Amino acid sequence: MKTGIQATRLRRAAAVALTSGAVLAAAALTAAPAQAVATPSIAAKGGYAMNNANGSSLYTKNADTRLSTGSTTKIMTAKVVLSQRGLDLNSKVTIQKAYSDYVVRNNASQAHLIVGDKVTVRQLLYGLMLPSGCDAAYALADKFGSGKTRDARVKSFIGKMNSAAKDLKLKNTHFDSFDGIGNGKNYSTPRDLTKIASSAMKSSTFRSVVATRSYRAKTVTKTGSTRTMATWTNTNTLLSSYKGAIGVKTGSGPEAKYCLVFAATKGKKTVIGTVLASTSVNQRGTDATKILNYGFARLG
Repeated sequence: MKTGIQATRLRRAAAVALTSGAVLAAAALTAAPAQAVATPSIAAKGGYAMNNANGSSLYTKNADTRLSTGSTTKIMTAKVVLSQRGLDLNSKVTIQKAYSDYVVRNNASQAHLIVGDKVTVRQLLYGLMLPSGCDAAYALADKFGSGKTRDARVKSFIGKMNSAAKDLKLKNTHFDSFDGIGNGKNYSTPRDLTKIASSAMKSSTFRSVVATRSYRAKTVTKTGSTRTMATWTNTNTLLSSYKGAIGVKTGSGPEAKYCLVFAATKGKKTVIGTVLASTSVNQRGTDATKILNYGFARLG
């Protein structure tokens, strides 16, 4: 009888131990995510990230502060082009000397388009978004703006960029250039730029372009022969350094410093965001990586 009582007590003790262990294990599991999602510190002046599925904020740092955007402006350039009615991506644009002169005069990033070559709209989009070609941006603005003169067409195109910002209900964004080389009135915020990028990513063509690491265009020369251009390499290093990265665009400049609009997908979850005015090329990538890790941790 005594042995039976002892056995019962032993079983009860074991059950208590198991229950206590389970409670402790559960506590450990619930504590772990809290440590994993500590809000990161970034060097950039401004940062923002959201759940691309529903627009809910995941990270904010001066998210609504107006800052210079540099070449992240070209996200809107591409968005405006891709929203044109009856767009033919295979239509050709003849490269003008004005485009070449412009990038030389401004010491701007370029796709090294060759005067007289016929380049398709699709190729210009790759030249715009991968090497951040300001010559490609100029060609697209000239092609898709309205007016009898090049200046009028460019002004019209920039107007379309600002109209698109209004359509997205962005109150802290204004463009005065087609490429980010502005005249003091080219600005946005981390939140607004993220919304622009999210909207642009609805286009399958845009998604395909910004996820491409390198591209080689075959253009048509003045004589009708085919020219194979030098490879355009995407300036967005996250495409190779961050698993699941799918875009979108870098930017830099004396005022803008170092910017990056970024997006990545894990499973069915996509985090999209922006860092503006970071301290270096490498740091903007580090800032974005921190925000992405934090965003996915929050999404669980």
